[in-house]
Amino acid sequence: MIKIFKLSFFCLILLLVISCGKKEKEQIDINSTPEYLYELAMVELDNKNYDLAQAKFKEIEYSFPLSNEAVQSQIMIAFIEYIKMNYQEAIFKFSKIINQYPSHKDIDYAYFMKAMCYFEQINSEFLDGDNNYKALDSFNQIINRFPNSKYAKDSQQKIIFVKENIAAKHMDIGYFYLNQKKYLAAMKRYKLVIDNHPKSKFVPEALYRLVEIYSSLGIIEDAKKTASVIGYNYPTSKWYKYSYELVGTDDDKKNEKKTFFSKIKDLLKKNNEKNK
Repeated sequence: MIKIFKLSFFCLILLLVISCGKKEKEQIDINSTPEYLYELAMVELDNKNYDLAQAKFKEIEYSFPLSNEAVQSQIMIAFIEYIKMNYQEAIFKFSKIINQYPSHKDIDYAYFMKAMCYFEQINSEFLDGDNNYKALDSFNQIINRFPNSKYAKDSQQKIIFVKENIAAKHMDIGYFYLNQKKYLAAMKRYKLVIDNHPKSKFVPEALYRLVEIYSSLGIIEDAKKTASVIGYNYPTSKWYKYSYELVGTDDDKKNEKKTFFSKIKDLLKKNNEKNK
């Protein structure tokens, strides 16, 4: 009887140990899944603990390289580099993701963030314009590759800004050459603005600068023709006023004559009315 009791007691203890061990194993397994670790990393990111979040994302990448969370972790690691303003490192990481996972569901985000890294480095039109063109190319890729992406509209707005920045840079360089009396080099820059950025706010000024250059070179006919273009497209612009003051146009002279004769007719008409 005592032996049976001891055996039963031993079996009960064994079952409890096995049960506890199983529960502990299940708890360990749950806490070490890539999904759970990714949630922890995101909590650290939300709390702006960037270094700790980055370390947790790297842990997922190395421990579960074939999981979806591993790819997503790579994206978040690159994003943290962007937040830290380590733009070149972020560009490298986003480029790597684009090359390795071209069909990933969030690959449009990788393209967008790579473009933003270039965009954030555009400080002024007076500085090196390399980032302008790289940003423009990257945003255009989003428009062309992912026209229905939620990042397409924002990319389009960024493209408008970048193009205006490029136009501003051409204007600045053109003005530098103009002051140096390097007319052909200046003309090339102003024509780039007119031809490549027809919607830019700098187009009226670029046309006026051409009027200045043609006048300086003694090419009066071309100066007048260009002034007429300004008058036709931007009649209320100050640049048209400046152009007219510089060279005038045949059309302007005709209009002046018409205005003069109209005034004479009005005066004669008033005098006749008085005399009646």
